[in-house]
Amino acid sequence: MNEEQIKGNWATLKGKFHEAYGEFTDDELEKARGDREQLVGLLQSKYGKAREEAEREFDKFFASV
Repeated sequence: MNEEQIKGNWATLKGKFHEAYGEFTDDELEKARGDREQLVGLLQSKYGKAREEAEREFDKFFASV
């Protein structure tokens, strides 16, 4: 799933992302609105992941939905 598809389906995907990553608040997810860079940054800060690891995890998650 590419970034445009994620942004276009964000209302639906937001719930799935929140289920997988419960540390995120609704406000954070609403502000990110499916933006890859913002979501990768949140994965880094909330879960203490390296940039490359956060990017792989993001891509893996959205490839599975």
